[in-house]
Amino acid sequence: MILSFSRWFDRNVLELGREMRLSYLPPIMVYMAYGISTLTNVVGAFFIKDYLDLSAEFLAALMFWANVPWILKMPLGHLVDLIWRYKSILVFIGAGLIAASLVIMIGLLRQPDEMAAILPISVWYITSVLLAPVGYVVQDVVADAMTVEAIPRIDAEGKLLDPAQIKLMHTTMQTLGRAAIVGGGISVGLLYLYMFSGIEGLSKADKVPISSDIFQFALLIPVVSVLGVSLGGFLKLRDTRRLQQHGYNWREAWDLVHGDIEKTKPNWWILIGSLVFVIFTISIGTSEIPWSEEIVFSGSMAIVLFLMVRLVRVLDDHSRHVLVGTAIIIFVYRAMPSPGQGENWWMIDELGFDERFLTVLGLIFSSLALFGMFLFRRFMAERSIAYVIGFLTIVTTFLYLPTIGMYYGLHEWTAAMTNGVVDARFIALVSTALESPLGQVAMIPMLAWIANSAPANLKATFFAVMASFTNLALSLSQLGTKYLNQIFLVTREVRDPVSGVITVQADYNELGFLLITASTVGLLLPLAAILLVKSTAMRSA
Repeated sequence: MILSFSRWFDRNVLELGREMRLSYLPPIMVYMAYGISTLTNVVGAFFIKDYLDLSAEFLAALMFWANVPWILKMPLGHLVDLIWRYKSILVFIGAGLIAASLVIMIGLLRQPDEMAAILPISVWYITSVLLAPVGYVVQDVVADAMTVEAIPRIDAEGKLLDPAQIKLMHTTMQTLGRAAIVGGGISVGLLYLYMFSGIEGLSKADKVPISSDIFQFALLIPVVSVLGVSLGGFLKLRDTRRLQQHGYNWREAWDLVHGDIEKTKPNWWILIGSLVFVIFTISIGTSEIPWSEEIVFSGSMAIVLFLMVRLVRVLDDHSRHVLVGTAIIIFVYRAMPSPGQGENWWMIDELGFDERFLTVLGLIFSSLALFGMFLFRRFMAERSIAYVIGFLTIVTTFLYLPTIGMYYGLHEWTAAMTNGVVDARFIALVSTALESPLGQVAMIPMLAWIANSAPANLKATFFAVMASFTNLALSLSQLGTKYLNQIFLVTREVRDPVSGVITVQADYNELGFLLITASTVGLLLPLAAILLVKSTAMRSA
């Protein structure tokens, strides 16, 4: 037993550490910055609940618009291929946008009256929410490209490495990239636990300085990403000089380090199509046209599908079938609606979950998600995406049942049977602990397949194409969440900030139906997509 565990630990954990290379660190740092971005999630959720009179339906629609920039990964990926040697500039631009978003939130917390005198608080908040994803998507598309660049093709003496070794390094790099995102979340959780110590007895006003400090800490996010690309530039220069010491001239050494990549020609279908998409989205988004989210989604889907068709023509038939089948399965899996903010409000108001406890849940989720990537590393490498998604769909649905049960009083029954031991917090902790190892599993096989199989001069474009398509799924997920919140109305208590008079009564009567519906849809549709792919000529990676 001990020997078996030792072998498993060596194969899945220690082996990954042995495969770590310094060249992996630059993209890992950019990914980690994205992971650290969760620093503001808990504070933001309580800010919305306490200070903004925004409905669950409106917030779902806002998240739809916040996800739109991620669809632009396609043209941005192609732009990275076009300006490959200067792509780090985009990271600096993204860092500036992220910093601007954070500064707005700091202002809202520290000087709300002064900010409100210029624009309503809700407008400032919406602006902050929409600025941040633009910054993150710009940085993320560069990080994806950097993961390809981080894989060496040659050894220290300039000799080509074995293709099988390169393939393994791609899987390792993608695993470490997801691990960096989760690791950033873990560091956030630890910081939260420290800063939220003793917060239980504080009033809303007394919590404001703590919340403001958290947003100030978040200003480290753009700093980490900038340091990552700076390190990448330094390592390239170092490797070039090292090859010079082995007899190569500067030009030869430079080409060996950077790879003999064919110069990418502009794909005007992608560039012009993307420009049309941007103009189309801004025009609809700033208008008062009914069904604006649906119009933008439909137009986005049409444009992205058109561009995908143009791009996949460079692949052979087998690779094309694999790409399409994989994309469909991942799309449907990520498109499933969630209950929305109503579930969080219920947990805060009815179950008594405060900032510190929600932080503990987030820390457990991040820590065990990281463990899950080691645990399922071989599982991801040896199984198809169809198998992985099917497994995730069934297991996560089953593990969500305790949350539904708590709405109907499961925690009250278990607490009475166990003298208060198995209460709502206990159930939430166990459910989170069981579900979280599965959190980052789905995307790694697809990313590794793209990194290893896409044409060398179009890797960033392929990453971006798949990201745009699958991120459209997240937009559809938010639309679905909005529809569910229209059907099942859930409201939290809202008080006038001056008089304290209740302006909106809390109403969670329909939350149970909302939870059951979202869970059922999330189970049936991904399984249907897998059956569709399996019954056709399509395949999955």
